[in-house]
Amino acid sequence: MDNQAPLQNWAKNLTYHARLVEHPTSVAEVQAIVRSSPRVKALGSRHSFSDIADTDGVQISMDRLNAIHPVDPRTSTVTVEAGVNYGQLCPVLEQQGFALHNLASLPHISVVGACATGTHGSGVKNPGLADSVCGLELVRADGSIIHLDSTNYPTEFFAAVVGLGALGVVTKVTLSVQPSFQVRQSVFDDLPWVQLEANWNQIMAAAYSVSLFTDWQTENFNQVWVKSLVSEPGPDGESEFFGAKPATGPRHPIPSLSNTPAAMNCTAQMGVPGAWYERLPHFRMDFTPSSGEELQTEYLMPRELAIEALRAVGTLKAQIAPLLQICEIRTIARDDFWMSPSYQRDSVALHFTWKKLPAEVTALLPQIESCLSLFRPRPHWGKLFMMPGSVISERYDRFKDFSILQANWDPEGKYRNAFLTQVGVTGI
Repeated sequence: MDNQAPLQNWAKNLTYHARLVEHPTSVAEVQAIVRSSPRVKALGSRHSFSDIADTDGVQISMDRLNAIHPVDPRTSTVTVEAGVNYGQLCPVLEQQGFALHNLASLPHISVVGACATGTHGSGVKNPGLADSVCGLELVRADGSIIHLDSTNYPTEFFAAVVGLGALGVVTKVTLSVQPSFQVRQSVFDDLPWVQLEANWNQIMAAAYSVSLFTDWQTENFNQVWVKSLVSEPGPDGESEFFGAKPATGPRHPIPSLSNTPAAMNCTAQMGVPGAWYERLPHFRMDFTPSSGEELQTEYLMPRELAIEALRAVGTLKAQIAPLLQICEIRTIARDDFWMSPSYQRDSVALHFTWKKLPAEVTALLPQIESCLSLFRPRPHWGKLFMMPGSVISERYDRFKDFSILQANWDPEGKYRNAFLTQVGVTGI
């Protein structure tokens, strides 16, 4: 048992309210803690900016449950414990000749936490990270274990994968893997807005993964990061890309940090081929992400409405730019997980990395949410947003079903917290 100073999240914008933090070393210990505690939340790598993992009871840190089982070549799956992050898992998969379909911008985040909050990378054909999940081991509110997959529990499985920590403590996750592949990454500067407007679909489908970056201070988008499969044709990084010029050196997503030592913390660019896990993230695992002097917000909308949504946000650029470090635009393919922000719709994600100005950012978010309301945005569960639960709940076809399942599985509210109440998961 460890009960030291109150824990904070990575960005230190949130101090957790747990009265006790436990660090179990086995699933049996997790079960015992759950049985003996009236309020419980699991805690991963603490990269969420929201209070999704907060509780006034006991937090169960998963940091000592970090086993990675060998890949099963018969099923092309790998099982990992809940404390494992992508930076730990990916080299092990590569050594065995396997890969995941996609990765987020940071490899430092926990596998289970990333899936539970709907985290994603980019690519018009690439669903979010949760799409790799084919099985879960979960500790229910009574301390019992349930093993979920789409065959044995075809309904509950699709509720639990992006489960918001509401249904139990996930102790193991089984992921589908594929043969390893090589990726080359090229960056292009100053994409003209008129080109993006006229060629949105072609630009975002030009490679395996494409990300746009803007600081909302010019008519152009600052950078385009293009991640192409080496086995397929793609932009060569030497010619213009829809009017954007090839970068002449390593770039950082924040323009002022490009061509500085900070750019070396990013994954290799300039078209140099490398393993999937060394190119799909924006940042290297051996680089500790910034000191946390930032806040983050993200909204996902139907992909076909991307240009209209960007135009709407552009009407607020005078308010956004002074608070912003950078804004990233990515695409995500649809999935079938009830609480996924990409549930049954191909999506575009607008991600804002803010300066650490919580009062100012909090005041601005309702304006952004209002100007995007026609596009029915769904917030990333691990980021900051102000959208009320009454609005969020009507944007998910299975939201009520999820609340009912949560109430049935957790009738005493052991896994509920202020965050779930705020977003409308009330345990009805």
